[in-house]
Amino acid sequence: MMDIKVAIKQNTQVVTIVGEIDGSSAPQAQEVILAQVGEGSKVVLDMTGVTYMSSAGLRMLLLAYRTVNSRGGKIVLVGLSSDLKDTMSVTGFLDFFTCVDTLDAGLAALA
Repeated sequence: MMDIKVAIKQNTQVVTIVGEIDGSSAPQAQEVILAQVGEGSKVVLDMTGVTYMSSAGLRMLLLAYRTVNSRGGKIVLVGLSSDLKDTMSVTGFLDFFTCVDTLDAGLAALA
């Protein structure tokens, strides 16, 4: 079960995801995130409430990263749990993203 919300703060798209990102929920998250991406977009993915992420979630993040970068934008991940950080570190995904602990830090990183 996953819940996803979108808001705009300081000219930045803030996508908040709560729950599990797996094979059944990753397509929905991907659709919502990519709908926020325009030329030069600044996107914060607030993942403070994400309790689990499968390989489908990693693929979704990689596609979001590539899409944002191809359009001259920037993306920041907020609030990754230690388990998610470990998984992303082992797979090399942390190298692609700026990761911060709080939404304020994420917004500051894109300011």
